[in-house]
Amino acid sequence: MDTIVVTPRGYAKYGKEEKERLESLGYQVDMNDTGKPLSREVFKEKAKEAAGIIVGVDQLDGELLRQCRNLRGIVKFGVGTDNIDLKTCREMGIGVKRCLGTNSNAVAEFTIGMMFACARNLVSNVEEVKKGNWTKPTGIELRGKKLGIIGFGSIGREVARMALGIGMEIYVYDIADISEDVLHHYEAAQKETNWIFEECDFITLHVPLTNETQHMISEKEFHKMKNTAVLINAARGGIVDEKALWKALKENEIYACASDVFTTEPPKNEEWIKELLSMERFLLTAHIASRSREAEMAAVKTATDHMLDLLRQES
Repeated sequence: MDTIVVTPRGYAKYGKEEKERLESLGYQVDMNDTGKPLSREVFKEKAKEAAGIIVGVDQLDGELLRQCRNLRGIVKFGVGTDNIDLKTCREMGIGVKRCLGTNSNAVAEFTIGMMFACARNLVSNVEEVKKGNWTKPTGIELRGKKLGIIGFGSIGREVARMALGIGMEIYVYDIADISEDVLHHYEAAQKETNWIFEECDFITLHVPLTNETQHMISEKEFHKMKNTAVLINAARGGIVDEKALWKALKENEIYACASDVFTTEPPKNEEWIKELLSMERFLLTAHIASRSREAEMAAVKTATDHMLDLLRQES
């Protein structure tokens, strides 16, 4: 009997019916229902016996994959595959699928929410009121502002749709050409990144972490931005050079930054990182942009369908 290892806690929470579907088709489902991440050693032992793995953030590096002699399919319970050694998967003939589109709305809503939080000083003002203070900062409105969207896949397009309803001007960059029909639909103009850095009031990131995108925003890019600019990163840690961000905020090169991700999660206990986290104009959340109930329920269904497809078993 083939075993499917399932590690994401979202699957355990919302996947009872899909687990039963897999079992009814003859699979043994080894699901992490502890409510905690699996240790590296426990995950390794389970992975070595699996025919399929539905994985969240656990590392499937080459060293581990080469020990997985039964493994035929991996499904990422999400979009980013930076925790999966795709080259080794290709060499070993292991199929890999992602749950594309299942969290697009959740991440887009989170991104827009962070834009409002930065523009209106919401987090810092709530904290001030809780301390007994009654300060009244003056923020800015989003309507009429230029929004630069870097990465115009399903999440970037959802951000554009919502921002268009707010009344923002939409400018987009993607490594691929965007058709005129798509640009017309979102009332967007395609621009190069330098133009976006120099001209946009808000900049949002929706690209994968690759060799090309690592530190794509660093000191040089911050120098180009308006000192009133707001940067939102709901993509991956490492796309923004966080030490350069710390300097940019200290020197008022940009107004604010909100991020759902960090290069090392949780952040290391280093002095410059502690200072960055303490800054009023830097907001960091614990990689929760995609974590809505609706998104996780959609990902459960998609992940199960993908796994059955990879294991050549019709549902």
